[in-house]
Amino acid sequence: MKIAISYPPLESPKGIPLLSQNRQFQWFNKPTFIYPVIPALAATLLKQEGYDVFWDDAIASRMAYENWKIRLIEQKPDIVAIETKTPVVKRHWSIINELKEFLPRTIFALMGDHITALPDESLQHSRADYCLKSGDYDFSLLSLANHLSKGTALCGGWHFRAPGSLIASSGPQNLQENDLNSLPHIDRELTGWRLYAFENGNFKYTPGTYTMAGRDCWWGKCTFCSWTTLFPGGKFRVIKPERLLDDIELNLITLGIKEVFDDTGCFPAGKWLLKFCDGLVERGLNKKIAFSCNMRFGVLKQEHYDAMAKANFRFVLYGIESANQETIERLNKKIDIAAVREELEMAKKANRKYKGMISPHITTMIGYPWESYKEAKSTIDFTRELFDCGLIDSLQATVVTPYPGTSFFNEVKKNGWLLTEDWDRYDMRELVIKSDITSEQSSELTRAIYKSFMTPGFILRKLFSIRSINDLRYMWMAAVRVIGHLADFKTTVNTDR
Repeated sequence: MKIAISYPPLESPKGIPLLSQNRQFQWFNKPTFIYPVIPALAATLLKQEGYDVFWDDAIASRMAYENWKIRLIEQKPDIVAIETKTPVVKRHWSIINELKEFLPRTIFALMGDHITALPDESLQHSRADYCLKSGDYDFSLLSLANHLSKGTALCGGWHFRAPGSLIASSGPQNLQENDLNSLPHIDRELTGWRLYAFENGNFKYTPGTYTMAGRDCWWGKCTFCSWTTLFPGGKFRVIKPERLLDDIELNLITLGIKEVFDDTGCFPAGKWLLKFCDGLVERGLNKKIAFSCNMRFGVLKQEHYDAMAKANFRFVLYGIESANQETIERLNKKIDIAAVREELEMAKKANRKYKGMISPHITTMIGYPWESYKEAKSTIDFTRELFDCGLIDSLQATVVTPYPGTSFFNEVKKNGWLLTEDWDRYDMRELVIKSDITSEQSSELTRAIYKSFMTPGFILRKLFSIRSINDLRYMWMAAVRVIGHLADFKTTVNTDR
């Protein structure tokens, strides 16, 4: 049996989609390609179990649609698994409907956070055969392949067509039954790791790659995050720190990887983090790679930052989403905005003490239904101050969008704040919810956040910090990406609809 794990080309004048392993969908003028870790684990697991696997990321390969279609038809896969998200799910329906004309016996399976929220919708509006209500693509695709080829029982989480055009389900999936430590290390040659090793704004050192120690976030309660649909809070799973260290030492170093970004929604903290940092130092891996991750404010102490600095942690991404404490509370983030500066000082103190390079990066959003224009601007003032004081080195800004399956989507729908349920428009290029600010103002404010680094203190500090050609190259690439993000939010007009 041949199984294709596919990302079909999605051609648009808006840019290149950031689709795989992305919690908030965006079109980018300057693309970033994120290594899709869980689909890559699925491919590796299927190959290990004897299946013929075809890794088919036509977005990262920059293939034209017609060329990709011809190639896939020639491959004649038995199963095509496609990860989708809300703003492009209708495109995937059209693609599947078209391909069914050429590959009528091929099984098409859809997966992703939108599918997990609304599994039956895609069965009703397309010729897809199976839809997965789960984020464990690896365990679930293996179960589907075994079911179709060997007649074994199908695991929970699958919705599919039953005789008589009815929709049936294999029941709920118990994620706790899927042991992450039992999975193989990713076969990175099979899954085209080089496609994702260079075009990525998170990497200072290339080639870089991604890992995921856990699924997905041990907090898991932020109301807006689409991955809380895939991996609900309270069900966090994490591999042993030794396993991640082994993967880095035995596999990634041999490929010449220079930077690793672990894309667990929030990297494990506490004793797990200290053990992992100690392991990087004891194995000498801190001298060979830079390590980056997502993190939450309010959980790390000075000893953790000291350990991270010694272990060569670099890019650390924190989500604040807004400078307004009321908004943070409504999003159920449970962080104290007044304590952010103090924590960032810990990171910088650790850098000074251990000659570390922890580089804090924060994420923000604009357009909350309850925030006024003045309150939204306070986030810009906050980020500008953090840049000027040297407490952050980079950021990202987006327009808040409610994705189906999230508490935030339910809240805005209940309150009558939704402006449309046309999924094509949920791509952060416009506000799809009622707000005191307009779509044009949301784009203006988003651009202003991206420009908040333009303070004399930050610019002079960066210029005097250049020590190597890598520093100069990274600074140039960062400038190019900022220009790209400013272009991303230049217009709110949906030109491909």
